[in-house]
Amino acid sequence: MEDVRVRFAPSPTGYLHIGGARTALYNWLFARKHKGAFILRIEDTDTERSTQSSIDEILDGMRWLGIDWDEGPYYQSERIGKHQEAARKLLETGHAYKCFCTREELEAKRENALKEKTDNKYDGTCRNLSAEELKKREEQGMPYVVRFKTPQTDGSVVFEDAVYGTIEKRYADIEDFVILRSDGNPLYVLGNAVDDNMDRISHVLRGQDGIANTPKQILIYDALGYKRPVFAHMSLTLDTKKAKISKRKHGEVVTVAYYKERGFMPWALCNFLALLGWATSDSREFFTREEMIEAFSLEGVSRSNSIFNYTAGDPKNWTDPKAISINARYMSMMALDEIIPYVRDELKLSGLWNDAYDGEKKAWFESVVDLIRTRLHTIKDFSTTGRPYFADDFTCDEAAVQKNLKKDPNLKGYLLQLADSFAGLAAFNIETAEQAVRELAEKLGIKAGLIINGVRTAVTGQASGPGLFELLIAIGRERVVARLRAAAEQFCA
Repeated sequence: MEDVRVRFAPSPTGYLHIGGARTALYNWLFARKHKGAFILRIEDTDTERSTQSSIDEILDGMRWLGIDWDEGPYYQSERIGKHQEAARKLLETGHAYKCFCTREELEAKRENALKEKTDNKYDGTCRNLSAEELKKREEQGMPYVVRFKTPQTDGSVVFEDAVYGTIEKRYADIEDFVILRSDGNPLYVLGNAVDDNMDRISHVLRGQDGIANTPKQILIYDALGYKRPVFAHMSLTLDTKKAKISKRKHGEVVTVAYYKERGFMPWALCNFLALLGWATSDSREFFTREEMIEAFSLEGVSRSNSIFNYTAGDPKNWTDPKAISINARYMSMMALDEIIPYVRDELKLSGLWNDAYDGEKKAWFESVVDLIRTRLHTIKDFSTTGRPYFADDFTCDEAAVQKNLKKDPNLKGYLLQLADSFAGLAAFNIETAEQAVRELAEKLGIKAGLIINGVRTAVTGQASGPGLFELLIAIGRERVVARLRAAAEQFCA
């Protein structure tokens, strides 16, 4: 394959949302797979809506995801002179013309087309102005836009899309489109084409909604003598109602920052986003960074739109279940020294951090993280579900209390006896703790499960978690004994 140069060119008018992040990821994967270059370009010519805070949000989001760029960020606003120069060249070569139609005139044309039920394309009023009439209007200082002069023949624009195959658009279906506004600012079709040529882009990987602009951009490429890049349009990411994902419609739940704040691991989110429109022949769903780079190909990009399944505001389904599942799996498989910094930051944020965890309690802290991470879904869970390991003030799940501490009227006595047994052990370890529980159950003539479930809820406030005896040793004898006695008095009848 020729030297690969791809780009991500976001418009800084809002946060980096998951659709944009997926586009960036696909371009990054393609560049890394083919040892090419990934260029970041900020298309900030919409001066009314572009903001520095949005630019910062995009850059921060990409850095957090680990999508690094080789060149840039370039800013489209710094290239307006190049865009205007291209428009002048198109005027000089007869591929474009000045249009002096006013907004009111164009609106009247649209209304008439609607009334007559005819095509609403621009009718070419200014396309064939005489030299005298053109000079007259210029001398009068009449404002104008620059329109591309679409060929008036029976031909078509044809291109081979790497995902959707052959795409053809008849000239007759393409109006003379505006490429330069009256204030001298370029339209997307012109600025994007000029920038891609300047950046020597070999492949344009973007959303399916870009297909509509591609024939127009190809006309510009050809008229300016530019080499056409390879186009690859990706299916869209939709919500469960088949609406396109956007922050304006869906709020912060579709932004990258939302997942960062809720404890997602960067690569886990990338892994999930990659699967929204791409798959391998063996339908794998979990990849390391290196594995995904090796596996990625445009052949695996789907033509069908993907569904982002979430229910905003529902704590039980706040995001796509597959995203949660991938994140949980990733946390359980990370090297311990990779996940520790994230846990440290979360505990500091929630007020649970103890400096001893970096000192004399370091071994204990790391063992607890390793023990409980396989049962958690996000980094946030270390300060919620994992709170009983790091603090004595934690909330007990009411359903667990009802099921495991109020089920048997004799449980209060059982827990108090077990607390005394634990306190009297010469050594408190997994083997001795388990032996004490089973000996008590045998002595009382009851199932060990009754005591095991009661102890788990008494000590952690939860109905599930790591193996009971492992977690008892992690929490420590003194705290376990105290919690058993407190729970017996508070919850058991």
